[in-house]
Amino acid sequence: MAEHIDQRALDEAVTFTSELIRIDTTNRGGGEGSERPAAEYVAERLSDAGIEPRLLEKAPGRTNVVARIPGSDPSADALLVHGHLDVVPAEPADWSVHPFSGEIRDGVVWGRGAIDMKNADAMVLAAVRAWSRAGVRPRRDVVLAFTADEEDSAEYGSEYLAEQHADLFEGCTEGISESGAFTFHTGDGMRLYPVAAGERGTAWLKLTAHGKAGHGSKISRANAVSRLAAAIARIGEHEWPQRLTPTVQAALKTLAAVRGLPEPDVDAPDFDADKLLADLGPAAALVEPTVRNSTNPTMLNAGYKVNVIPGTATAYVDGRILPGGEAEFTETLDRLTGPHVEWEFHHREVALQAPVDSPTYAAMREALEHHDPGAHVVPYCMSGGTDAKQFSRLGIEGYGFSPLKLPEGFDYQALFHGVDERVPVDALHFGVRVLDRTLLAL
Repeated sequence: MAEHIDQRALDEAVTFTSELIRIDTTNRGGGEGSERPAAEYVAERLSDAGIEPRLLEKAPGRTNVVARIPGSDPSADALLVHGHLDVVPAEPADWSVHPFSGEIRDGVVWGRGAIDMKNADAMVLAAVRAWSRAGVRPRRDVVLAFTADEEDSAEYGSEYLAEQHADLFEGCTEGISESGAFTFHTGDGMRLYPVAAGERGTAWLKLTAHGKAGHGSKISRANAVSRLAAAIARIGEHEWPQRLTPTVQAALKTLAAVRGLPEPDVDAPDFDADKLLADLGPAAALVEPTVRNSTNPTMLNAGYKVNVIPGTATAYVDGRILPGGEAEFTETLDRLTGPHVEWEFHHREVALQAPVDSPTYAAMREALEHHDPGAHVVPYCMSGGTDAKQFSRLGIEGYGFSPLKLPEGFDYQALFHGVDERVPVDALHFGVRVLDRTLLAL
């Protein structure tokens, strides 16, 4: 396969990452944010390459960009490539450099969004602009979507696009986006590249306890705070049972083979995933969060004065559900909350699975192995979620594939929403080359 990525494309991937970081698109939740300056930046660079962008907003400033690159085979299904333009907040006092400086220093690009995920937006822009210069067309139509509001509810971003502009994604059957294809070092010289083929479902919960309001000096057997605290303690301490989805089963088998361990019988009734994870060493971190459902209490709110017993108390829980685990989740929450605490979904999104035996997954694996011989590509399920959830409503199967070749000791996962977020220049160069090869092979 001919290479179409020239030095200009490599340079643009770095420049675009830096310049996008400098555009502060902080999403503080609750509708507070503005992606429009970044959306206009993206649209201008697409237009320069002869690609016609559409800017779409549900609310002023919450801007999305969508464009379609026609493929050479009109009968082929279309492919969605999407990335979000918003970032989580960053406190400058905590950082070594200003989080919106986009500083390039010692071969590294610094700033909020360097990993999540303005780097990937920049790599996609660099790749499709290189196609334009070389007169190259992909086989399939490629639909590009640069979205708002991924870091909150997606109400102004992918949810809005899927509900109000589904026609722009006509023919799309698969999508690729963030949180996959990064180098995971096992500590013994082995390089893994986890490619996401699933996501746990989002189940953010609101708990409300009811009791009898009264004076703080009186004995109360119907104390809303006590009832809520007891329920929260039960939820936080609950040991969720092992549940292995097809994606996680494939991950365990692949990791066992890579480590030279016997093939695990993941279908056996007595199979112990935790025991196998203990034998996998550092690689277990790729799978451990996704072998079961989870619930983490995160927020509490009750009362207004120390000597007043409130009549109600509320709490919030970050729950995550494996594909097929919804019934078990709801039944367990009913039991753990007890008779005096009500619970409801504060925000809910579906769990996802994509096949790991598909031509798309094979193309991603081949491109990674081509550009990093000796690498081991591993399927995995994301513990969290992405815009792929909203696009799944249009029948689009999603993969996490934002390739980066990272040096040993570079803690990629810790930099998501972390301090001193940064990405090596060489990793961006690698990512553009791998994206080019993958998208043109599809």
